[in-house]
Amino acid sequence: MPKGIFYAAILLTLLSWVPLALAVRMRVESRTTPRIHIFLDMDVQSHFKPQETNPMFADNRAMRPQVPGTIALGELKADQHLYRGKIDGEFADTFPMDVTMELLERGKQRYDIYCAVCHGATGFGDGIINKRAELLAESGAGSAWITPSDYSSGDVPGRSVGHLYNTITNGLRTMPAYGSQIPTEDRWAIVAYVKALQRAGSGTIDDVPADQREALSNQMAEAKAAAEKAAAEEAAEAAKEAGDGTEATPTETSANENEEQHSTN
Repeated sequence: MPKGIFYAAILLTLLSWVPLALAVRMRVESRTTPRIHIFLDMDVQSHFKPQETNPMFADNRAMRPQVPGTIALGELKADQHLYRGKIDGEFADTFPMDVTMELLERGKQRYDIYCAVCHGATGFGDGIINKRAELLAESGAGSAWITPSDYSSGDVPGRSVGHLYNTITNGLRTMPAYGSQIPTEDRWAIVAYVKALQRAGSGTIDDVPADQREALSNQMAEAKAAAEKAAAEEAAEAAKEAGDGTEATPTETSANENEEQHSTN
């Protein structure tokens, strides 16, 4: 084969790779301008931007409202127990999922974020927002505040889990709805934690397993003794500040009395 033909074949082969290299480069390269579209197909279509005017409709809105009665794919929510807290039209007394320690821990986390600010960490209705509202009411700056429910009093302990779920979802009286903020499963987790708070508030030593009662009793006794000691020290400090600052402690008083008796004798 003549050398000229051989070299020409190699050159043509290399040149045939150029379009492929350019196509690969255009495919992976980041660009600030749109790529060249010879055949648009459905890649590029005319469209309206959000809230742009569209004279095709009588209201001139490009964004169309939802058609009444339609449900988005995957949002039928036919499970009344899970999504409504009801069974046969009545508030359910059971949970639609297993109540596990993981669910309770999740409920505590969500409760501390959404509920504790009003209802308090233990559910007694003494959250920080309630305390602030009470201070404002005392100063005459506000009077329309209604104290949040105490989970352990009134008819709240007797409410079913479905009722509590509905309250979180849709609100009740002055409490706003949280259905749009808290996912379904998290609302049930909060209900489970609220029930745990109610159970803890009404529990007795008999509810503790027998092999743990002694240790718990000792802890309670130690905590009580520590609290009494702290209260006594605080009272003594307050009495000292109220006097001339030179009042003797009980030990010093006893020593002074002994010295007076000795001198008298």
